[in-house]
Amino acid sequence: MSPSTPADDYRGSGLLFPPDFVFGSATASYQIEGAAGEDGRTPSIWDTFSRTPGRVWNGDTGDIACDHYHRVEQDLDLMTELGLEAYRFSIAWPRIVPTASGEINQKGIDFYSRLVDGLRERGIRPVATLYHWDLPQYLEDAGGWAARETTDAFERYAEVMGRALGDRVDTWTTLNEPWCSAYLGYGQGGHAPGRHEPASALAAVHHLNLAHGRALQALRATSTGDPDYSVTLNFHVLRGQGDGASEAMRRIDALANRSFTGPMLRGEYPADLLADTSSVTDWSFVREGDLATVHQPIDVLGVNYYSTATVRLWDGISPKQQNDGHKGAVGGTAWPGSDQLVEFVEQPGPYTAMGWNIAPEGLEELLVSLSEQFPDQALMVTENGAAFDDHVADDGTVPDPERTDYLRRHFTAAHRALQRGVDLRGYFVWSLLDNFEWGYGYAKRFGIVRVDFDTLQRTVKDSGHWYRDLIRTRALPV
Repeated sequence: MSPSTPADDYRGSGLLFPPDFVFGSATASYQIEGAAGEDGRTPSIWDTFSRTPGRVWNGDTGDIACDHYHRVEQDLDLMTELGLEAYRFSIAWPRIVPTASGEINQKGIDFYSRLVDGLRERGIRPVATLYHWDLPQYLEDAGGWAARETTDAFERYAEVMGRALGDRVDTWTTLNEPWCSAYLGYGQGGHAPGRHEPASALAAVHHLNLAHGRALQALRATSTGDPDYSVTLNFHVLRGQGDGASEAMRRIDALANRSFTGPMLRGEYPADLLADTSSVTDWSFVREGDLATVHQPIDVLGVNYYSTATVRLWDGISPKQQNDGHKGAVGGTAWPGSDQLVEFVEQPGPYTAMGWNIAPEGLEELLVSLSEQFPDQALMVTENGAAFDDHVADDGTVPDPERTDYLRRHFTAAHRALQRGVDLRGYFVWSLLDNFEWGYGYAKRFGIVRVDFDTLQRTVKDSGHWYRDLIRTRALPV
């Protein structure tokens, strides 16, 4: 049956989720906190990047963002109002270790300690991500993720946070979307630090993988509670086009997906990835013992999904570029050093305000595929949501039927995956708040809560009320 037919449009109703299924929402430190220069915090690569002319829409920065740093109690009450069972947040590394000396900033630790305590007091599970892209600028100045020494610093940072919060955090997540950090940050250049160095991007892939493994060891050694351990990856759900479609899909799957799941979940880099990229790097940065360190057991694999991606082989000099910061694209081309590159092509709509196609069937497909590849690995949807151009109505409400429909269809996809036997533990809607959307600044709104960026007033959107009802009843509203 075609997904476009009314009987299979992924608009389920009355579908009941298991009693232990966790409903949450997610944010990231640089996107919401603000207070960029307060209480000892020093610049991250995103502070530097956003302040560089031409990098971010309208010259926007995260200096104030949603001012969550000063409004944390208000935002905690919002989470209670929505009935969230878990909250996924990230810790700003430059708040914790603000200088190259390694000295710890207690004011930074105190902020996250208050946040975690506030969540627990409200019965909301704290899910803490160590790294959501805000690398301290002093580490980038020393080479960033292309330098092995950054993994040393990350391990020490993980030790500090394990001691500080490991008695109260429900789930530790080491990295968020290392694909973006490596490929968009060091290859395509659309994300901080904005470098265009394919070899450095692949070195960053390995050093992020290694940092994940070393951080898990450090967190386990220092956490005195009983947290779960995880990592969050954004997967490319691929479609092929034209002659050589399967080869194009294989290359991007190796580069974007298996470059992380291979070492993290199998203890090896895929042989085809190494062959594909041999003209770019010899992978000599992988040292003896590294893969054993990367290959640490995790309790749950975080899955971020927004859209599918269509690829084809391109025989030419310069394929079309996609410089839109798409979380599901490799910026137009993929390396592997042959005369045939891989191009990302436009997909059929409908689209979100990001220009990303709406394809709930891709989420079901992804969850089932991961379950088949890694049958003993529990999964969690750690991000899913959509940007739309919603506005405040005359009565003060924020009707956003497109977002509500998007969420209904993707929760239906998750429910179908559960029915097919996938060990899916929960779902975090992106995002709790409208926020700083990276290269798009404040032009794109993902929140189920609207933020007026002039007054910083919060208003729960209709999608937020819909989600509250879903959490309360544990069933998709009829």
